[in-house]
Amino acid sequence: MLAVSYDEFGDSSVMRVGQRDEPHAREGRVRIRVRAAGVNRADVKKRNGQMGDATFPVTPGFDAAGIVDEVGEGVDHVAVGDEVLGWGFRTHAEFAVLKHVVQKPPALGWTNAAALPLVTETAERALRLLTVREGQTLVIEGASGGAGAAAVQLARARGARVIGTASERNHEYLTSLGAEPVAYGPGIADRVHALTEHVDAVLDTAGSGSLPELITLVSDAAQVVSIADFDAPQLGARATGGGADGAWDILAEVPRLIAAHGYDARVDTVFPLVDAAAAFDRVETGRPQGKVVLDVSLS
Repeated sequence: MLAVSYDEFGDSSVMRVGQRDEPHAREGRVRIRVRAAGVNRADVKKRNGQMGDATFPVTPGFDAAGIVDEVGEGVDHVAVGDEVLGWGFRTHAEFAVLKHVVQKPPALGWTNAAALPLVTETAERALRLLTVREGQTLVIEGASGGAGAAAVQLARARGARVIGTASERNHEYLTSLGAEPVAYGPGIADRVHALTEHVDAVLDTAGSGSLPELITLVSDAAQVVSIADFDAPQLGARATGGGADGAWDILAEVPRLIAAHGYDARVDTVFPLVDAAAAFDRVETGRPQGKVVLDVSLS
């Protein structure tokens, strides 16, 4: 199969696209013929060596959408031939094995489907930690990014009021999602207080160093959660990076969220698999407005 891989840590110059052995579904997992796969900041960090050791060669990728062609023992909610989206490993390839997978709604395109899994789980996990519910006011730092926009939509679906920070060019987009936009950067607290006297919770998706100011918005620093600044606990806030508190069950709710609330992912750019290095550069240095996706069918 055709796949992206690298044999050492480094910038995009270490990446290659070539033939690799096909993976196969094992117990509890499915294999898909990949149609599209998301490119995440975690993929870039892993390639750069920021996520610990690796066994080379590495094929990157975590989320994808495609057609099931192998089903492992114990899987009964999808079948061969089903169109699905989900999360697994080594998805930047023509075939990939997924651990968490759900049916893709027919109206959802492949690229948007591939953009949803990781940001949806990340946003839902953070909202659960904050116990966001109807009638509350939530501030989201970096609300126009992938996980930020997912969090806006999931919080609004819960009935929460959302105030989102973003650059002014993204304010119209945030408004379309049901958030109240405020400008990104120093002075956030003053701009938020101009809209409301009370904030119940804060979600930081940007990791831009704004936590000290964000914490002043709430009565308890523990009501601030960051998915991007893992020094948050030093300030009394919380950080989450997945693991035991994962929220992958939210993927089963994606069809309902799409039907009831128009839930979707913003896609910035689509690259063919053979241009994976350029896709990684877009994520790392291009300031994408949404998710970068590899269209495997173009390769």
